[in-house]
Amino acid sequence: MNDKFMLAALAQSKKALPECLPNPPVGCVIVHAGEIVAVGYTHSPGKHHAEADALTYIQGQDLAFLQMYITLEPCSFQGRTPSCALAIAKDPHIQEIYVSLVDPDPRNQGKGLDILQAVGKIVHIGLCAEEVNHFLEKYLLKGLKL
Repeated sequence: MNDKFMLAALAQSKKALPECLPNPPVGCVIVHAGEIVAVGYTHSPGKHHAEADALTYIQGQDLAFLQMYITLEPCSFQGRTPSCALAIAKDPHIQEIYVSLVDPDPRNQGKGLDILQAVGKIVHIGLCAEEVNHFLEKYLLKGLKL
C-alpha cells in the first residue's frame, strides 16, 4: 500500500485547522501514475470539503485512472455543502479511493462508502488508520476506538 500518499493527506488535514471547525480537519490527495496531482483540505463551514477542494485542481484535465486518498470517509449527505461522496461518484477519472477512517457521525457511518461502491469505485478502508485517528479523534462527533 502507499502509506506515503495517506500521510500526505494527513499533512493536508492539519492545514485545515482552525478554519474548518466545527467540521473535522480532513485532508485529501489525488494521485496519477504514482505522482500527486492535486491536494485539498476542509475549509471553513460552507466552503469546500477536502475532496471537493482537491477535485477543483483536476477539472478539465484528462487524467485516466486516478486514486484518491482521504483521511475520513466522504460525507454522504447534503449539509452546507453538497455530498462529497456523490461528487466523487460522478467523477469518471477517480477509480480507486483509499479512506483511512469510517466517519462515526451517525449521518454518515459508511453511507459515503456505499455510494462509491454502488457506482463501481474500488474502495479501500483503514490505510494509516492509527496515525490518522490519533490526529482526528478529538474532532469527530464520536471518538473511534482502534
